[in-house]
Amino acid sequence: MATMRAAVLTAPHRFDLREVAIPEVGPDDALIRVSRTGICGTDIHMFNGHYAADRLPLVPGHEFAGTVAATGERVKHIKPGTTCVADINIGCGQCYWCRRNEILNCPSMTQVGIGRDGAFAEYVCVPARLVIPASDDVPVQVLALTEPVSCVVRAARKAHASFGQSVVVLGAGPIGNLHVQMMRLCGAAPIIVADLSEDRCRLALQAGADAAVADPAQLKAEVLKRTGGRGADLVIESVGSPRLYALAFELIRKGGHVAFFGLTGPNDTVPVDILRTIIEENSLKGSVAGMGEDMHDALTLLSHGRFRTEAFTRATFPLDDIQRAFETLAERPQDLKTQIILN
Repeated sequence: MATMRAAVLTAPHRFDLREVAIPEVGPDDALIRVSRTGICGTDIHMFNGHYAADRLPLVPGHEFAGTVAATGERVKHIKPGTTCVADINIGCGQCYWCRRNEILNCPSMTQVGIGRDGAFAEYVCVPARLVIPASDDVPVQVLALTEPVSCVVRAARKAHASFGQSVVVLGAGPIGNLHVQMMRLCGAAPIIVADLSEDRCRLALQAGADAAVADPAQLKAEVLKRTGGRGADLVIESVGSPRLYALAFELIRKGGHVAFFGLTGPNDTVPVDILRTIIEENSLKGSVAGMGEDMHDALTLLSHGRFRTEAFTRATFPLDDIQRAFETLAERPQDLKTQIILN
């Protein structure tokens, strides 16, 4: 039996490097030889035992790029040797939600690296219909950003972001920085970012934010100053803090919108002033993962250099050092993303 090396998360805070069987390729599947896999916030939650602990042991990893190594007998549209990325959201493809590209709501939905073994391994197997060919001219470390970029593409769609809108992004971590860049592509102005880290505020300014606020006591005044006293058209919460979600409603203008994005705990709630929401015609919309056309659009944007990626691609670790990569994340705020080199 052919084998591969994989990092198996066996318990919170513990990866075991194992020699495991290469996944079996079904008739409609594609086997991808993984080149790079990024560490996502979801992976960090899993590592810390805050998410999906009941699914361990598991090979995490879902922000990946690689090369098609083999395909199933019924697969005709892609060939071995093709550089690719892949949509990680696997639905039935037939139900009401799948037809509407709302795959996360599919009753049989699962995700690569979260609900089934993922790409912190030399090979990963996915349904071939989810494989997206990519240009060999785009560096593989950039291609590995397709999945997180697809998340902010979808969030912008759900929020109906457009030119001239004032936007506040709460959190300037990896996904917050991508939200800033996505809002700039949408033509939003001004873009105001808030984060406790001076380093990440500086990176957000470099990414296109018009203002970055590290002192929470100054945030509301800064938003009002830059929006003519109205408040923001759109506030994106990208941290996952109930306190920040509550703050978001205080930062929007009358008729404004709050984008729910950052993942909280399963029982976390936020109070909403119902009467104010009705009278002011405020709104909210949830969004968390890119899928379907979001992935294709993200790949197109990255392939044409529409995102600044240097802070996302400079920190790399070999698979042998994946434990250290996770343990040192908090010590490297200037590195917005860490990627594991597989092949």
